[in-house]
Amino acid sequence: MKNKFMLLTVVIAFICNSCSIDDDGANFHFTALEIIDADVPESFNLNETYVISVRYLKPDRCTYYEGFDVIKDSLTVRNVVAIGSVRTDLNCTEEITEQTASFNFKVIYADPYTFKFYTGENSDGDPEYLEVVVPVNKS
Repeated sequence: MKNKFMLLTVVIAFICNSCSIDDDGANFHFTALEIIDADVPESFNLNETYVISVRYLKPDRCTYYEGFDVIKDSLTVRNVVAIGSVRTDLNCTEEITEQTASFNFKVIYADPYTFKFYTGENSDGDPEYLEVVVPVNKS
């Protein structure tokens, strides 16, 4: 009897806390933000960590900065994309603002690093990048 009561309590709790079937799904999506400039040191020292500052464009008040996606393309090539989330349940007009954010980068290879910062797409829809090569000091 005690087990039946516990089972009945769990079932009632589950029914009362279940999700609404009227849920329309997500009210946002992720997007790449255009990077317009990056502040990168002239050179790196091996095994040190550096702060890399990036200026990007936020297209409207419905877009929120979420962070960076730093993708290792090869041993010392990094593709850097500023990521934003766009609210789709709000009515926003275009209002481009310039913002700054940064990320930490640890140097673990002695070869020069190439950073490819995403700057948007060209007229054919292909991605374009601001490339910065940073040598690593030999100590």
